[in-house]
Amino acid sequence: MNNVSLKEQITHYLRLVYDSDMLQKQHYQTHQEFADDLITAMGLTPTKQENSPPPHKNHWDETRSVLITYADSLLEEDVKPLHTLHDFIDRYCQDNISDIHILPFYPYSSDDGFSVINYMSVNESHGEWSDIHALAQLKNLMFDLVINHCSSRSQWFQEFINAQGQGQHMFYTASPEGDYSAVTRPRTSPLLRSTSTVEGEKHVWCTFSHDQVDFDFSHPMVLLEFAKIIAFYLNNGAKLFRLDAVAFLWKELGTSCINHPNTHTIIKIYRLLIEHACHDAVVITETNIPNHENLQYFGNANEAHAIYNFALPPLLLHTLMSGDSSAITRWQMAMPPAQNGTTYFNFIASHDGIGLRPVENLLSSAQKDALITSCQSQDARINWRTLPDGSQSAYEINIALFSACGTTHAGTDDWQIARFICAHTIMFGLEGIPGLYIHSLIGTPNDLARAENSGQNRCINRHQWDFSKLTTELSNPSSPHHLVYTQIDKLLRLRSKQRAFHPNATQFTLQLGKHIFGFWRQSIDRQQSIFCISNITNQKQSVNVQDINLVNTQKWYDLLSAETLDEDKVNIQLMPYQTVWITNT
Repeated sequence: MNNVSLKEQITHYLRLVYDSDMLQKQHYQTHQEFADDLITAMGLTPTKQENSPPPHKNHWDETRSVLITYADSLLEEDVKPLHTLHDFIDRYCQDNISDIHILPFYPYSSDDGFSVINYMSVNESHGEWSDIHALAQLKNLMFDLVINHCSSRSQWFQEFINAQGQGQHMFYTASPEGDYSAVTRPRTSPLLRSTSTVEGEKHVWCTFSHDQVDFDFSHPMVLLEFAKIIAFYLNNGAKLFRLDAVAFLWKELGTSCINHPNTHTIIKIYRLLIEHACHDAVVITETNIPNHENLQYFGNANEAHAIYNFALPPLLLHTLMSGDSSAITRWQMAMPPAQNGTTYFNFIASHDGIGLRPVENLLSSAQKDALITSCQSQDARINWRTLPDGSQSAYEINIALFSACGTTHAGTDDWQIARFICAHTIMFGLEGIPGLYIHSLIGTPNDLARAENSGQNRCINRHQWDFSKLTTELSNPSSPHHLVYTQIDKLLRLRSKQRAFHPNATQFTLQLGKHIFGFWRQSIDRQQSIFCISNITNQKQSVNVQDINLVNTQKWYDLLSAETLDEDKVNIQLMPYQTVWITNT
């Protein structure tokens, strides 16, 4: 479609989503009129409309890595948290991190930011837009586009209640008498919320909580308003967009209301608009769903530039707790390589829990139960969801990754930090861009008090550090936070210099027995190879060099230890949870 104008492409997609009756809701006579308004809302001049971005272009390389943090993860007395975050990044993230994902920093009413009151304001307790602009001078910034729902305290929802203004048409309503048995639920709360309005009682759709009211994207206004928000974010420093909970965006009764074809089409529309406005901007879909469904959000390299690799956290934790790499090896062998212009967004910890839906059909019920039990031994909480038959199923495990790494299925041992670093060393080597939660960078354990005081299970992994205490810990050589930070810092710096760790470099899974997890990466120019081999047990393991198939005509050495492999070496000895990155250059 390279010779087709932006307007023609947008019009084509609009026809797939909106029929004439839908257009009339916004008084559009034609799809072309609506396309014009979307293009205008994005501030796309005729020159930008004609300047199509090259297809299958990788906007990343091995130097890209993303730090995930709340605006107020670090606190100082009488200092706005965004100022403190700037200080932390300037001190500790200059040469190891390229991008910062600031979780929703807008005014909100619940869910630690994901119940947005005003999309175009900075929460005044965090700082102001100038603070965001200052951070954008240090790093690329990722903003959350909380696209499925907003706060019930937002102006839009008040307009819905009062049947006035644009908000009156923006929310999805349904009859309480309807059959919703097919709807996929991520929570146990009732789907519909009764709301009194000037027009009488209405029942609004709430996928996540009754304070988070779902938008009605069948009304063109909603699509248009979010185009305006996207343009505003681009103008205020956003280079990456995380489409939060986007899988639930389109509702159609009689369907599961997840992964709807219209949802995929709307992502294509926004991607076209975004990349015409900023060629190297990146769209990332956050879809906590089974692995095979998640892969669909690549489209044909015309939807997400990157997808969250949601199966990785539970699979990797299962691997390290069980000492068995069979499941993660099978999964990785079946994962398709991302074509140019797309990549995986790898993470093993985040502000949310460790999702269990992505490993449906990847782990058995017994394996998931063992994972849950081991995490509960480390004080984990469990969030549940309601199934179509009314029963409940574990949706996610809420625990800090550092605490989770304190045990195996056999019980606790002395290898917590080694296991934690092993998990990250594996993740940093995999195909894709690594995303690192701030509490993983500094080894933060469970915050049981915050989870208890807030009544929210997810707060167990949302600790707020006193910045002066953190800097003291990071400067103390015997502190676990110092040990974690220095090792992860070293790994990230090393990774950023290896062409074989380009997010789209070749990856091939190795078969080295269940106690070892290994894969081979080769740079796009085929000049560098790295064999990433990890002992995923708390016992010493041996790897036969012949099983790795090193080319005899080249010199090989381990990037992590700087040790050269002797030509006559037969076996590589690995300490518990040790990883080697064996390279030829």
